Amino acid sequence: QVQLVESGGGLVQAGGSLRLSCAASRRTFSGYAMGWFRQAPGKEREFVASISWSGSNTYYADSVKGRFTISGDNAKNTVYLQMNSLKPEDTGVYHCAAGLRGPSTIASLYTYWGQGTQVTVSS
Repeated sequence: QVQLVESGGGLVQAGGSLRLSCAASRRTFSGYAMGWFRQAPGKEREFVASISWSGSNTYYADSVKGRFTISGDNAKNTVYLQMNSLKPEDTGVYHCAAGLRGPSTIASLYTYWGQGTQVTVSS
């Protein structure tokens, strides 16, 4: 069993930055791809970014390209999401996910999910 714990969310003004972290409990995390998804109130969960275990492959939703950066530190079993130039439409609960079938933009291909961290961007 793998537990994922997100942190780093909060309230920020438009144009500001936040860095989210996702720490995995399992020491042996080799081979797992990681993804970030978000869900705004009244909307479906949507893909944000994903990264392969090696870090050599990354994918981003069109809405965040050029503003968000996903990275990982395998020694710390942690993945990060650096979010710059935040917009009100980036508001939502951000979840990290881990799976062996990735990196993917499809939520159902991820096995483990964190509880999420709230990001609120004010205009």
